[in-house]
Amino acid sequence: MRILLLAPQWGHEHLPFEDFLIKIKTAGFDGVDTWVPEDKTARKEFNRLLRLYDMPLVAHQHQANGNNIDAFCRSFEYYLNLCLESEPLFINSHSGRDYFTVDEQLQVIDTAHEFAIKNNIRVVHETHRGRLGYSPYNAHELFVHRPEMRVTADLSHWVCVTESYLENCEAIVNELIARTSHIHARVGHPQGPQVPDPRTEEWKHATNIFMDWWLRIIAARKLAGDEYLTITPEFGPPPYMPTLPATGQPVADQFTLNCYIKDLIRSSIDNV
Repeated sequence: MRILLLAPQWGHEHLPFEDFLIKIKTAGFDGVDTWVPEDKTARKEFNRLLRLYDMPLVAHQHQANGNNIDAFCRSFEYYLNLCLESEPLFINSHSGRDYFTVDEQLQVIDTAHEFAIKNNIRVVHETHRGRLGYSPYNAHELFVHRPEMRVTADLSHWVCVTESYLENCEAIVNELIARTSHIHARVGHPQGPQVPDPRTEEWKHATNIFMDWWLRIIAARKLAGDEYLTITPEFGPPPYMPTLPATGQPVADQFTLNCYIKDLIRSSIDNV
């Protein structure tokens, strides 16, 4: 099984897209995890550059809006169709809202599932605060009702939401591992979705916990016979990145941290 390590465009919006692609390709990333531009001209150039630099794409759907279920699902379908135009490996989605009822959340999952079947593409739901699957307990209820539901595992959100390293929901973590199609590899902690610096001794314990989860997902996908697994090191810029008081200076460099996680995963996968 191939492991494809992708770079997030998040935090690099200031760079022209071609400069961003050159930067990440030089740094050894295998592809891109980002949103598809809504502007038609920008989207055409975006697609041209992906082909030119031979960079696979995981399309990131986060724009869908609407504070009631019908409006959200209409917007959701629009953005899923937009993602298709860039021929992604699959679509990673910030799906629904945490305040939707369970039935409404299931309607969002069904909308994605019907779209996926119709267009022969995977749509996977990111475990993200503010969205469906925002906590292990909400996700478990959805898993029970929708056996076909696949996820992007961003366990930093669950750690933050539960204020724990998920010691009390190991069975749900195991279920998530079995359903994971994509990983957002960011190390969180019980008081936030991102540690200041995973390289430091004080955050070694947290980093080891997350590495264990990621390696378990890799092992599960390998056992299942998957052709590839995509992983996006996803440390973010401020305000995800802590900053120094008064100056606003980030305590670490986002790109350096994502390169560190990329290399840490690469150096560990031979043992899986």
